[in-house]
Amino acid sequence: MVQMQQFPRITHDPQVMGGKACIRGLRVTVATIVGLVASGKTIAEIVVAYPYIDEADVKESLAYASWRLEEIDVPLSQS
Repeated sequence: MVQMQQFPRITHDPQVMGGKACIRGLRVTVATIVGLVASGKTIAEIVVAYPYIDEADVKESLAYASWRLEEIDVPLSQS
């Protein structure tokens, strides 16, 4: 049995950003953090831009995104 990875800083709430993966219930999505890193921002720059998150939040967002990419979609059989 595959055990689900634990990400205590990542939340999903339908009332916050439509249920997208967010940092600690804040209106900062994992996708926002990944996009900032992809555009060349450093963790320090991200924390300055979003002072209510910290380095651990950014790192866990990246780990969560990486974990989500490892999921495998298995097509249903056509029997």
